[in-house]
Amino acid sequence: MRNCAILLSGGGSNMVKLVESMGEAGHPARPVLVMSNDPEAGGLAKAQAMGVATDAVDHRPFGKDRPAFESELTARLEAADADLICLAGFMRVLTEGFVRRWEGRMLNIHPSLLPKYRGLHTHARALEAGDAEAGCTVHEVTPELDDGPILGQARVPILPGDTPDALAARVLIREHALYPACLRRFAAGERQPLYLA
Repeated sequence: MRNCAILLSGGGSNMVKLVESMGEAGHPARPVLVMSNDPEAGGLAKAQAMGVATDAVDHRPFGKDRPAFESELTARLEAADADLICLAGFMRVLTEGFVRRWEGRMLNIHPSLLPKYRGLHTHARALEAGDAEAGCTVHEVTPELDDGPILGQARVPILPGDTPDALAARVLIREHALYPACLRRFAAGERQPLYLA
């Protein structure tokens, strides 16, 4: 059984789906901690309501000292005996030192069909490029931003008149299916990418 921690910065909709899936019979992972860099993040209350331990390390008192912030994150993760991390809307760029510490055990979901549109504003960029489809990608986290081995992708058609918000809402629905499926496979040792239509 893998002990999974989930890091978030906002409302935690992907976290909810991950925790729900880990409650299913035979799942190879269990949620041991939901943690945020924002003590007011809405996802923390949702996790508490689901019976999952929560914690917060406010990044603001650390200023630009990211290693000190991450050292505190690591201490809390280790105290929870986490051996797998899912980033679920965690809006802090992680240093190479932190990533190396958890490499091979940390997943992220990104709202584009990587390697397209690393970073922010993915939906607007897909629309500006005139793409026929968008989607989301689950990948292992490596020091290079949004660049680790792909574990799964789900595709969403871009519709006439789409706005970034409308596209984002449809992609999020696919994220909620893809991320739990990829976590389950990854926790069981499966690294072959999963492609959802």
